Amino acid sequence: MNAMKRPIAVLVGISIVLLVGGPVSGQTPDPPAPQSPAASPGQTRIEELERRVRELESRLRELEAAAIKPLAPPPAPREPAPAQQMPPSLGLPTSVQESSTVSRTGPISGYMDFHLNKPEHEDAQLDFHRFVLLFNHSFSDRLRFVGELELEHAFVSGLEASGEVELEQAYLDFKVKPELNFRAGMVLAPVGIINERHEPPSFHGVERPFVDTFIIPTTWFDAGVGVHGTVGAGWQYRAYLMAPLDATRITAEEGLHEATQKGFASNVRNVAHTGRLEYVGVPGLNLGTSFWRGKTGFNFRRVDSRVGLFEFDGRYRAGRVAARGEFAQVFIDGAADLNDFLQRTAGVNPNIARQMRGFYVEPSIRPLPWIRHDVAAFVRYENFDTQFKMPEGVLPLKQFDRAAWVFGGSYFPDPDVVFKIDYSIIRNRSSLFRSVDSLNIGLGWWF
Repeated sequence: MNAMKRPIAVLVGISIVLLVGGPVSGQTPDPPAPQSPAASPGQTRIEELERRVRELESRLRELEAAAIKPLAPPPAPREPAPAQQMPPSLGLPTSVQESSTVSRTGPISGYMDFHLNKPEHEDAQLDFHRFVLLFNHSFSDRLRFVGELELEHAFVSGLEASGEVELEQAYLDFKVKPELNFRAGMVLAPVGIINERHEPPSFHGVERPFVDTFIIPTTWFDAGVGVHGTVGAGWQYRAYLMAPLDATRITAEEGLHEATQKGFASNVRNVAHTGRLEYVGVPGLNLGTSFWRGKTGFNFRRVDSRVGLFEFDGRYRAGRVAARGEFAQVFIDGAADLNDFLQRTAGVNPNIARQMRGFYVEPSIRPLPWIRHDVAAFVRYENFDTQFKMPEGVLPLKQFDRAAWVFGGSYFPDPDVVFKIDYSIIRNRSSLFRSVDSLNIGLGWWF
């Protein structure tokens, strides 16, 4: 409005000068001219000035009208594409809109959880387990970056027993159309329920399921490139080429848990193939299946070792009742040669199985719909055997054929904040080694 007032003031000033300056310049000592029918030069000058004043007044009215008229609001800025929500983390494909060159960084998000674990006959431990920050930036509607940085166990030092800092995601999404999009960078393996969505409010229990720890090595991430999209009515897919597992880090007790390369100078002499297909076309129902296949013997080239994994899962929710389940089986080709090689190099037979298997079922209920905040109770049965089938001539270690019952509850003071408590009862098939039960309490949130 101040900018509009300046030309108005200038025009008013010009008008005054013309009105005053004209007659003054015509004031001379000459006597008045005699009256005649023809207009005098002074009268003509006055009429010309009056005409100009009328024009200036008209122009002033136009400028005043323009200054009073409200300005049209500028167009709202285009919002960046949402981050992987799934998760964060998932980066599921969204509908591709008209391309834009607007570059915009989205808000920082993340999740945290800390636990109190009390194993049977042992001291309790309090651990700030995870502190995770997620970042996203849209270079345009068709090009987006997603990153996830995680600090585990609160403190990192050079000692092996300390925490870890991990770059779990750092990829670019190139959006072409809903059916076909490209992704490259540090990605999550699209295997199982938990690996792609593991924020604390998204699952029951303080700790992640055992199947998603020893059979599926959650959190499973590495360098990779691939495609993703939606097809048909409710079908979603992801398919990647990724760095393979390291066979020398497979163990009898923890299975594949430590076998991932995690993007640290990952050996890709032979890349692995992985993919997932999901059906989400029915409200409340999610069905999925996934696979992994790749050579793993790059550290001992004379041994042909491959790891294959097949998995299927389902989730269903109707009102206050929900259920989920998962089955996964691992196949290790060349397990006998792998055991022989590691025994000759390390002096101990690692007793690696040629097959590992795990599954769980988990019903849950939200029994108090009338209270202000949400409460859920659950029970989960798991069976996880990292010695399921052994190479010929090798006996299984029965203490690693395990089953667990987990009973617990979750309290949600906010949909994104959860207080958890559970009790885990673990049993194995060994008569010599006894498993340890534990009480677990946790607080987790995401934003």
